[in-house]
Amino acid sequence: MGFGIANDAAADKVLDEQPFAPLVGMLLDQQYGMEHAFRGPWKVLTRFGNLDPREIAAANPEEFTALCSTPPAIHRYPAAMAARLQELARIIRDDYDGDTTRLWTEATSGKDLLNRLQALPGFGKQKSQIFVALLAKQLGVRPDGWEAAAGDYALEGYRSVADVVDEASLQKVREFKQAKKAAAKAQ
Repeated sequence: MGFGIANDAAADKVLDEQPFAPLVGMLLDQQYGMEHAFRGPWKVLTRFGNLDPREIAAANPEEFTALCSTPPAIHRYPAAMAARLQELARIIRDDYDGDTTRLWTEATSGKDLLNRLQALPGFGKQKSQIFVALLAKQLGVRPDGWEAAAGDYALEGYRSVADVVDEASLQKVREFKQAKKAAAKAQ
């Protein structure tokens, strides 16, 4: 089973084949539609030529920002996200020798994985918990204690991007989020 988050065959193929891509998509999933955020890695790949964190980290910041800003931009705030993406790439290059998979394959537990994610730019607790759940549910990465680390995002249902595999599940996640916002507003 492959990713269906981007709701675009070419973009989902990049998510399936490039380990850095889901991490980039999650980074971009902020104040931006989730399927659009997860199309961002495909946009970078087609414009930059690869998704190698070492090369992205070393890219000229102005040139990288320009390619991220070219319509359709990778995010509604392309300059800020281009800088954050390059910082993410530098961390993967420097701390994991450019091998994104080491971020999760070397995690000793779900808590360790959560801590590693929270050390990344733009990855607060909630986003990190969602990515732990995404790794478990979509890639089968399940270090001991991943459920506790992911919190409610580990549960069955349609709570987050971790549960999106196609258009129907994307809609169910949207409905869940809308209901949650409405409930919070009613309080």
